[in-house]
Amino acid sequence: MRRSVRVAVAIVAVLGLAAGFSSFYEVPEAQEALVVRFGRPVSVQTEPGLWMKLPFVDTVTLFDMRLLALEPPTEPVTLGDQKRIVVDSYTQFRIADPLRFDQSVRTLEQARSQLSQIVGASMHRVLGQVSLPDLLSPQRDAIIGKVRQLVADQAKALGIEVVDVGIRRAELPTETSQAIYDRMTSERQREAKELRAQGFEWAQEIKSKADRERAVTLADADLKGRITRNEGDAEASRLFAAAFGRDPKFFAFYRAMQSYRHALADSAPTVVLSPQSELMRFFNAGAPEGPPPGSAK
Repeated sequence: MRRSVRVAVAIVAVLGLAAGFSSFYEVPEAQEALVVRFGRPVSVQTEPGLWMKLPFVDTVTLFDMRLLALEPPTEPVTLGDQKRIVVDSYTQFRIADPLRFDQSVRTLEQARSQLSQIVGASMHRVLGQVSLPDLLSPQRDAIIGKVRQLVADQAKALGIEVVDVGIRRAELPTETSQAIYDRMTSERQREAKELRAQGFEWAQEIKSKADRERAVTLADADLKGRITRNEGDAEASRLFAAAFGRDPKFFAFYRAMQSYRHALADSAPTVVLSPQSELMRFFNAGAPEGPPPGSAK
C-alpha cells in the first residue's frame, strides 16, 4: 500500500512539475506570440518577457517581427509598347498582424510564396501599361510606387506590412539583346561601307583633280619650254646671221666643220669620198684667208 502511494505521489509531482513548466512561455525580443486554445486564438502577446498560459491546453506560436526580405526569381514582363524585359525585383516586409497571418498563411514559407505571386502580378499589371522609355526615365519612381501600393494593399489581408518594393535590375531578354546587337552590328557595317565608298569617291575626285593639275602644269611647262627653245633658236639664228654678215667665208668654213663633226663622228674608221665631193672642198682648199672671227677688219 505504501509503495503504491509513493508511486502516485511521484506521478503527481512529475505532472505538477510538467504543468508548472508548461504554464510559462517566453517571448524574445523582436518577436510576438500567438496563444491558441483548442485551435482557437486566445491572445497575442507583443511584449517580450515570461508569460503564463494554461498547461497542456494552450499552444504558443512565435512570429518574427523584424524586417524580412523577399527576392522573387526573375521573370519576363511585357511592357505597354510590347517590349519584353526581364525584371529582378526585391521586397521588404514584416508581420504586422500575427493573428491574421496565422489564419491566412500560418508559415513564413507560405507567406513568401503568396507574397511572391502578389509582387509578380502587380509588376505585370503596372508595367504592362508603361513603355520602356518611361521605365528608363525619371517616371520610374512613380511607376515603382504604384507597384508598391498594389502589393501593400493585397498583403494586408495576409497580416503582412510591405515596407518597400523595388526593381534591382531590368534588362532585355538574352535573345532580344542578341537580336539588337546583331542589328546594331549590321547598321555599323552598313555605315562603314557607306563611309568607305564615300572616302573612295573623295579619293577619286582628289586624284582626278591632281592628275588634271599635273597635266595642266606639264602642258604649261612644255609650252614655256617650247617658247624658250624657239626664242633660243631665234637668238641663235640671229647670231648666226650676224656672224655670216660679218665674215661669210669664215661662217661657211665654221658650218662646214660642224657638218664634218656631225657627219663623220658616227661613221666607220674608213670613209671613201670623191676628191671632187663638196664635202672635201675645204680639205682641198684649206682654211679661208682673212681675219679670225671677232677681230676688227
